[in-house]
Amino acid sequence: MTEDDAGDDADTGTDAGAEDDLSRVVAGVRDRVTPDVEEATRLAEAADDLVARVEAALADLPVDVEDVDTVQVGSTARGTWLAGDRDIDLFVRFPGELPRDDLESYGLQVGRAVLPDGREEFAEHPYVTGAYDGFDVDLVPCYDVPDATGIRSAVDRTPFHNAYLAARLDEDLAGDVRVFKRFLKAIGAYGSDLRTEGFSGYLAELLVFEHGGFVPLLEAAADWHPPVRFDPEDHGRAAFDHPLVVIDPTDPERNVAAVCSAENVARLQHYARDLLADPREGLFFRDESGPEHLDADAVREHVRRRETTPVAVVFDTPDVVEDQLYPQLRKSLDGIQSELTRRGFGSIRAETFAAETTDELGRQAFGRAVLLVELEVAKLPAVERHEGPPVHVDEHARGFYEAYADDPDVYGPFLDGDRYVVEREREFTSAVGFVESDSLFDVALGVHVAESLNEGYEVLAGEEVAELAEHDGVDGEAFGVELARYLDPEP
Repeated sequence: MTEDDAGDDADTGTDAGAEDDLSRVVAGVRDRVTPDVEEATRLAEAADDLVARVEAALADLPVDVEDVDTVQVGSTARGTWLAGDRDIDLFVRFPGELPRDDLESYGLQVGRAVLPDGREEFAEHPYVTGAYDGFDVDLVPCYDVPDATGIRSAVDRTPFHNAYLAARLDEDLAGDVRVFKRFLKAIGAYGSDLRTEGFSGYLAELLVFEHGGFVPLLEAAADWHPPVRFDPEDHGRAAFDHPLVVIDPTDPERNVAAVCSAENVARLQHYARDLLADPREGLFFRDESGPEHLDADAVREHVRRRETTPVAVVFDTPDVVEDQLYPQLRKSLDGIQSELTRRGFGSIRAETFAAETTDELGRQAFGRAVLLVELEVAKLPAVERHEGPPVHVDEHARGFYEAYADDPDVYGPFLDGDRYVVEREREFTSAVGFVESDSLFDVALGVHVAESLNEGYEVLAGEEVAELAEHDGVDGEAFGVELARYLDPEP
């Protein structure tokens, strides 16, 4: 045996050992996240009972019950739900010719009859959510359309997703889907809501099916070079400008991964490499609640050590649903951060968060919201340099010169090389001065955020941001965890 052969064998042995370790880890995780027979039986019985209640409620409506059916959808229908998850999603399909107002009205009537203690929620149209026999139930009306390209509302395509995957996911792949979902949850990348901007359950299932299992998907993701594109049914038509593109097999004009942010694609890659290098179950069961909250003293110490100037704009959260709130918060944060950077304060990092609570009906609600920008510079000089055009650009150069020639408050105009330059009074010498002024409303803000800010807001700067760890006006130290996460960041 040559030395090269020996080296190859040694590498193979190491790789084989790592593969064995990963296989054991995946098997252990699968055992922990697979519902047992008792749980599966209880869920099936609850779903059957709910369908029977829906059918009884339909009999009281002015529709032909033979034209309406009930479909269980989602992970509990496809056998890919995680042990302990308590969700049952039922879609009541009405004829496509039914007027939209009737669809919404009938859907709510059925929902209230089946879940009398439930509450009304709103996606593209209203539906009823509630509890039944220990399970969380969503009862959603939709249209019965021939295929997903003919949908009349966004939820109409969901039964087609269900049918597509139910025909393709065997028990082994379903187990790998559970492992992948648990992995995404642990790394904070699971959920297609506009707060998370991560991987939906449907997307997770498609990716596992596309790669033939969790481990092959993990190995592929570790080497992705976005943009990455998958087209399970070879539709090959639509083009999308997203880091991850998975063409919906039931709707060729839709990217299932459209909401998935570049950051979450990168997050999956990072932790895929981490798990492949060091297989361990602990990575699947990290504490999803995040780090322990920081108290005010700890926040102050971080601010002193970093020698930066954090500036927080604190205000009452707009009364909108989460999927409207977080895009508006991010837009507003980007607008403020960009303007502070343009004005010379040098942004290091920025973050937004909102204190969550529940209202009297048990619905998600929010207290205060924060737009936090950490700056390199606390205070700038009273003057700023302002360059004009080169002197040889006749008309524009003369216009610049004449605009400032008789202004006693500027230094210049003078020449620096071939350009006119003035040093003029800076509008804002501190970031706090800017965010406390009406100029804040000239940046690109989310419409509802702007309305809330117009009602009043507080500005905290420097060590004052530690006050965010002390109270939020709703539920104690709600921002201590967010600040801990900000000041001890990880992928």
